Amino acid sequence: MPCLNEAGALPWLLARLPEGYRAIVVDNGSTDDSARIAEAAGATVVTEARRGFGAAAHAGLLRATAPIVAFCDADASMDPQDLPLVVDPVLAGVADLVLGRRRPTTAGSWPVHARIANSTLSWRLRRITGVNIYDLGPMRAARRDDLLSLDLQDRRSGYPLEVFLKAAERGWRIREVDTPYAPRVGRSKVTGTVRGTLTAITDMSRLLKEARR
Repeated sequence: MPCLNEAGALPWLLARLPEGYRAIVVDNGSTDDSARIAEAAGATVVTEARRGFGAAAHAGLLRATAPIVAFCDADASMDPQDLPLVVDPVLAGVADLVLGRRRPTTAGSWPVHARIANSTLSWRLRRITGVNIYDLGPMRAARRDDLLSLDLQDRRSGYPLEVFLKAAERGWRIREVDTPYAPRVGRSKVTGTVRGTLTAITDMSRLLKEARR
């Protein structure tokens, strides 16, 4: 769980972990009590000084020891109780990468500008890869060794896209499942602002250009 100032969300989030799941919270420069709260709740806390979603997500991947790794935002927009939706197909051996397609639970769950950007990106990905994808969502799961074999380099907002593009290039079985998406606690660092969304688009556009070469 990449984390930047999520003290308000972490108690609920970590209490919702399914039985048998272990949380790794990667503190990416929080100035609140996120790290202390996560540790008190029993999570493994990793400190990643380099700012960026990809930096935090990859630090968590490196710290993990379980054969299957799942990613989930730490803002309470997604319920950890839904993690089996993305983990179970990988565990059963019927998929190599499972992505959660966000289904808003309320009108305010997903800002319009972010939803439009995501729809455009998904359309481009379907054209480039042939994979029937409609959301590059933050909840996802794959085998740890498989993810490490992708030699992921992006450490900013393009990290999830790089995972998808390299997985598609290698012929992974990619599946998408519906996952509820609620309003986050606090302000989003990426899709909650137009600036954050534009930054993500810039990072992802670079990767898309490379994918077309």
